[in-house]
Parts: sequence; C-alpha cells; structure tokens
Amino acid sequence: MASRVGRFTGVAMCVVAAGAVLAVAALPVALVGGLSINSLTADFESLPSDLKIAPSPQTTSIYARDGKTLITTFYDENRKNVALSDVAPVMRQAMVAAEDTRFYQHGAVDLKSVLRALVSDGSSGEAAQGASTLTMQYVRNVLKTDPNLTPAQRAAATEDTPGRKIQEVRYGVGLEKSMTKDQILQGYLNIAYFGNGEYGIYAASEGYFGKPPSQLTLPEAALIAGLVQSPDTDNPVDGDKAAALSRRTYVLGAMAGMHVITQAQADAASATPLDLHPSQSPNNCTAVPAAHNDWGFFCDYFRQWWNAQPAFGTTVADRERALSEGGYTVVTSLDPNIQASALHQSLSVYGYDSAKALPIAVVQPGTGQVLSLAVNRHYSLAPNPPGQQYPNTVSQLIAGGNGVNGYQAGSTFKLFTMLAGLEAGKPLSTRFDAPSPLVTQFPASGPGSCGGFWCPVNDNPSFMDGQRTMWDGYGRSVNTYFVWLEEQIGPQKAVEMAQRLGITFRASSDASLAANDASEWGSFTLGVADTTPLDLANAYATVADEGTYCKPVPVVSITDASGHKVSAGDPNCHQVLDPDIARAATDAARCPVGQQSAYGMCNGGTATNVGGIFGDRPVAGKTGSSENNATETFVGFTPQVAAAGIAADPANASDSVGSAVESSVAAAVAHTLMTAVQGLPVKKFTAPSVTIAYGPDGRPPANPPAVTPHQQPDQGDQGAPPGPGRRGHRGGSTQ
Repeated sequence: MASRVGRFTGVAMCVVAAGAVLAVAALPVALVGGLSINSLTADFESLPSDLKIAPSPQTTSIYARDGKTLITTFYDENRKNVALSDVAPVMRQAMVAAEDTRFYQHGAVDLKSVLRALVSDGSSGEAAQGASTLTMQYVRNVLKTDPNLTPAQRAAATEDTPGRKIQEVRYGVGLEKSMTKDQILQGYLNIAYFGNGEYGIYAASEGYFGKPPSQLTLPEAALIAGLVQSPDTDNPVDGDKAAALSRRTYVLGAMAGMHVITQAQADAASATPLDLHPSQSPNNCTAVPAAHNDWGFFCDYFRQWWNAQPAFGTTVADRERALSEGGYTVVTSLDPNIQASALHQSLSVYGYDSAKALPIAVVQPGTGQVLSLAVNRHYSLAPNPPGQQYPNTVSQLIAGGNGVNGYQAGSTFKLFTMLAGLEAGKPLSTRFDAPSPLVTQFPASGPGSCGGFWCPVNDNPSFMDGQRTMWDGYGRSVNTYFVWLEEQIGPQKAVEMAQRLGITFRASSDASLAANDASEWGSFTLGVADTTPLDLANAYATVADEGTYCKPVPVVSITDASGHKVSAGDPNCHQVLDPDIARAATDAARCPVGQQSAYGMCNGGTATNVGGIFGDRPVAGKTGSSENNATETFVGFTPQVAAAGIAADPANASDSVGSAVESSVAAAVAHTLMTAVQGLPVKKFTAPSVTIAYGPDGRPPANPPAVTPHQQPDQGDQGAPPGPGRRGHRGGSTQ
C-alpha cells in the first residue's frame, strides 16, 4: 500500500509541476515516497536549465594529396558528426521508434508514457520503464561524455538519485526551449554508442555496413537503432546476433505502429537475412592500409609535425588530444604515385631483407610540401627475426627525430661552403690550385696529420687535383678546393649557411660543435655531420627556388570539424639567399650530373648518369660519400622538385655500403625525381649574373674548357686521413 501511495504521490507531483517534473514519477518509489511535492517543485524551478553541450570527440581523417585516398584516421572514440539531412529518413524514423515513439508529440517529459510505465511497473519499486524520453537520453549522454568533467564527475552527473534525475529533466526542459526536435535527434544520433567501438551514426553505419548513413536501408537502420539499449551485448559482430535481430524486429514493429512503414514492410525487413559488412576504421600510423604500409613513415612524420604546432594546443598532450578528438580533415602532401616510385627505387637498390637501407625524400620547392618519404622497410610493430632490426620498424629513418639523428651525407655539404663563399663575394670563377694533401690551419694529431695540422687529400688526384673553380671543383667533388674555400671564409659561415637552409643537428656532438666550435670545424664541408634525406632535399629545394626557404610541411590543407580552414598547414616561406647566389650555386650543381652550366664551365662530374636520365630537362645535383663509403648520397633537383637519398645501415654506422652502390643511389633518386616532374612543363634554371660568375670586372672566357662527361666516383671526403675524429674539437679528420 505504501508503495502505491508513493507512486501516486509522484504522479500528483508531476501534474503540479505542469508536466516539467513528470519524470520524477519514474524514479524508484523508495526515493520519492517521503518527499514533499511542494519542495520538489520549488527545487525544480531553482535548478539550472542551461545544459553546456561540449563538442563530442570526433575522428580525424588523414588523406593523401588527392583528397580522396584515406591514409589513416586518429581517434579515441570512432565518431564523425553528420547533419540530420545526411542520415537516411528510415534511420531517423527507426531511432525514434526504438527509443521514443511520441518524441515529436511531447515535450521533455512524456506524461502518457510515465503513467503507462507506472501502471506497468506496479509496486515493484523499480524505475518506471519507458518513461525516459529521447530528449532526456540525449541529456544523459551529454553529461556522461562531457570531456570537461573528470570520470568521477561524469559518473556523478548521471547517478541514480532524485536530485540528479530531476536535474536531468530540468536540462531537458531547457533543451526543448532552445533546440528543435530535429536538432535534438541529430545530437542524439551523433552522440549515442552503438557497440563494436562505434560512436555516433556515421561510425555505426560505416562500421556495420560499410556505407554512409545516408544510404542505410530499412532493415539496416532498424538493426542499428535497436542496439542502443545493449550496445556491447547485442552488437551483431561479436555479440549476441539473435538478440540483435530480435531488437530489429521490435523496432520494425514500432515503426509500423507509428505508421511510418506498413506492417508488410516490417515483416519483409524482419525476414531479411543479416548482411553485415563490418569494418574497423584504422587508428594511428600503424593502421595504414596493409598494401601501403610504407605510408606509415609519412604518417609518422605528419604526427611529429602536428605535435609541434601551437595551433593545436599549448602542450604536446593537448595537440595529441586535438588530433584524436578534434574531427579534423587533413589533406596531406603525400603523392601516392611519387611515393610508389620512391619505394620501388629504394627496393631496386636494397630489398626488404637487407640490413642496408635507402631512405628517399621528395620535396616541392616554393612550398616545402613533402611529396614522399620512402624506404625499404615495412612500417610495422611486427617482430623481426632474432638479431635484426628489419624489415619491420617504426623508426623515422627518412625525416629523423625520436632518436634517429640521420647519416653522414659526404660531399653534398660542399653546397653550404659554396653558398657561403658566394655570399662572401667570391665568384664562381674563384681559382685555386687544389693539391693533395692540403695542409690546413686546423690543428690535428695522429698519423694522418701533417706537422700537427689536418691535411685532407683528394681521393682521385688525377681527376681532382689542379686549378679548379667552383664549377669544376663542385662537379669533380674536389675536397681540398672546398676545404681551402672554407678556410677563406671561416667554417662557421658554412655551418650557419647549412642551418639557414634547414639542416638540423640532431646528434648532440654535432650540435655542440655548431654552437661552440664552428670556427674550428674544418671537416664540416666534407659532410661529417649527421643529416636526413628530408633535411637535405629541402635545403637543395631552397636553392632550386632561388633562395626561398620553406619549412617542410606534410599537409596541403586542414579543416576543422566545423569545416573551417586551419592555417597551420599553409606554406611558411621566406627569402634566405640572394636569388643570384642561389642561381650561381645551381649553375655549379649542373656539373656533377653531366649537364652544362650557363657559361659552359662544367668539365667533369661524379653522377653523369643522371643527366642521361633527364635528357633535355634541366637538372642539378650532388653526390656524397662518407669515410670508407659508410654511406652514399645523392641529391637532385629541378626548378619544381627536389629529392635526396642516403644509402646507409641505420643500425650500424660503421657498416659500409661500399662505393659500388653510388651510381645506383644516384639513379634511384633521379628516377624518383623524374617521376615527380612527369606531366609538369619543362622549366629552365635562370642563369646567374656575369658578375657573380666572374667577379665585378670579370668576363667569360672566349674558349671555355671542354666538357668531360666522363663519370668519376665521388669519393668525396674519403681522402681525409685518420686523426682525432671527424667530429673532433678541431674539425679533425675522418675515421
């Protein structure tokens, strides 16, 4: 009797509250039996009604350059909000039928349902079933998923107490005043959990049936709508399929009862076999498509870049959260065709089963957009054979970072000495009778020193010694010419030039020398500092774009969950070199590849096979070999694209790749570069001024030296004798 009294007391209270507090009657009888109707009503009116609806976590989608090819997604909850207009009408109707058939006829509280539930429940003391409206369920979901609350606060916001339930109703009343019914239904569809890790109708539709919610059929919509009661237990992928089908039949019957479908349609849909096409959205870089796991290296670089952008938060943790919850759409700069070519070329030199690697990076001058990052490795957390660090790795072998410092790139660093020399006023025609060895001003000790000073040599004296200019000194990669030039201007200027063009000293020993002893770092010009293919390609891209440096960027566009453009991915470029200086360096860089400078001063190169690959299309570049051929490098560029590759053993710097792969590395990078420019118009390099080529009073020679296209191996800095170490305090010698 007491419970019945309590039950009718609750109903009376609801009536007094003019429908606003009707859901109080749905509370367990024991909770309201002893409460005053007047006090409950007064309390209700004093409660806050403005529900703060925080943006729900949404999936960030990462696409290739075409804007269509999905690379991967990032999410904590697999969710993507959609407009109600993008949801099939049968799905909207099914959701209403499943949870609140009178949704469009009542307010926040449905008196008719409350009374029916009370009669149905009798004196059981349990909460009245069927009395919770779709609006109230939306309120509950908002409260329990609010990212601004702690887990404890979220639990407290939905606990089963009279005060919390009344507050829920109060919020519902407020929502019904500020939002339309369709807006509430849209919010509910986007926030509800449908099981199998799918949050919101978009993820559920894609996850269960592999299609967007706009294309859902009647039986599919009814199945999904039926899952919200017991999403994990009833999910048809790995839960109770029979229960899921039973709930589908219930929803179809409710839809027929609402007269949005006929009973015949309900029966036909209920008899339809369960036709799932389950899929799990990829999450993170290790989940890129299996056929393209090489894209993982680019994805990893993208994530490094994202975590360094203040636009996405003040801390790395904030930025990670923005990536996994912000619902961004990112169109990256990754070109799948160029990536496929770079991977193919890397694999043509070393297979997946080789300890050696050939990481290749491709960059667009003028934007800094990274078009490709490829290496003969699988981006994977799968275990490797015992004692091996290949073929599976998640180490960033191409762009560096996270413990990867890079590799020595040999004579490719002569570019920075040449640029610094040009900037100091020395023309391309600057002559020096390059000997082998050259006794320098840099102190050194050991059997390879000469009277206490570092004395580098040219590895191939007959090809390299003698009167040289920047043109043929660069083309033939003459060590002693560039060490001499570095002495004239000061090594610190070459180091500063490299940094200006984006070379990052990740190794602590390199960073210390650059910061504290750059003026004594004589061996810097021979490429003894670690670098990465990406840094190197982008430095040469700066020269290709006539002195405009652009920070490397892995994106073309970013839009947030509201469709607004985010400028963080825009090119960040500025002039770091006088255009004429960059043109002069490019003119000299025509020599190594077997093409001719604007003044006809090339007479020998170390990678003349590259010129043959490009034919009439202008190209420039440089080879580099480190001590004992531990690494072999080639950088090539046209006015539109730059690419670099460094052959090395990432796990063992002393494991020499050997000189035999030098031409193969050059060819691999050149073919990648050629793929990148296919379809682009042939663009010529701009010739440097006569002044920077020959000095203020100089004139081109009447009879320039004859071209010698004969390719010689670029032993580069091979000739440096042993001593205190390449990274030694005094610039040292190779080891």
